[in-house]
Amino acid sequence: MKRFLIPILLLMPMFTISQTDFDKAEKLFLSKNFDQSRILFENILKENPNNIKTLEYLGDIAGQNKSWDNAIYYYKKLKQLKPLEANYHYKYGGVLGMKAKYSNKFKALGMISEVKSSFEKAISLNPKHIEARVALVELYLQLPGIVGGSEKKALLYANEIAQISPVDGYLSKGHIAEYFGRYKEAEIQYKKATEISKSKNSFRILANLYKNKMGQPEKAKSILEDIKN
Repeated sequence: MKRFLIPILLLMPMFTISQTDFDKAEKLFLSKNFDQSRILFENILKENPNNIKTLEYLGDIAGQNKSWDNAIYYYKKLKQLKPLEANYHYKYGGVLGMKAKYSNKFKALGMISEVKSSFEKAISLNPKHIEARVALVELYLQLPGIVGGSEKKALLYANEIAQISPVDGYLSKGHIAEYFGRYKEAEIQYKKATEISKSKNSFRILANLYKNKMGQPEKAKSILEDIKN
C-alpha cells in the first residue's frame, strides 16, 4: 500500500496548482478579463491538451476577440473529443459562419453548407436546442435567395422555436418581420413576447423597434424608463 501512496502524494501538489490556475482563469473569464484568462488557459492546455472546459473557454475567448480561425480550431477539436455534445456543433457553426461573413464571397459560399449542417447537427443531437434554430433563422434571412436564403425556411425554424419557447418564438417571428420592413407586424410579435415574459430583453427589443425603425423615440424612452424601475 505504501508503494502506491508516495506517487499519489507527489502528484497532489501538481493537481492543486493546476486546479488553482483553472479557477483563477475561470474567474478572470467571468469578469471579462479575456486576455489574462487566455494566458492561463493556454498554460493549462499545454499540460492537458484534451481538457474539455479549457478548450471551450479558449474557443469562447477567441470568438470574443473575433479570432475566427482560433475559435474554429478549438471548437473543431471539441467536436472530435465530444461528438455527441450539441453545443460544440452549434458553437463551431457559429464561428465558421462569422468567418464566412468576413471572407470574400466565393470563399464564404464554400463554407455555408458546413455552417448549416453544424446547426442542424446540434438540433439532431438536442431537439430542444433553441440557439441553433435562432442561428438558422438568421442564416436563411441573410443568405441571398440564389444560394438558399428563404423567408419561408426562416419562418419554419421560428415556428419550431415557438413550440419549445413561445417567448423566443414571438421574438424570432418579430425579427423576421422587422428584417423585411413589416414593422407593425414586428411590433405585434414583440408585444406578445413582452406580455408573456415581462423580461427586460423583450422590452428592449420592442423599444429599439420604436426608436430605430418606427420613428417613435418617445415610446422607446417610456419603455426603457419603465424597465429601470
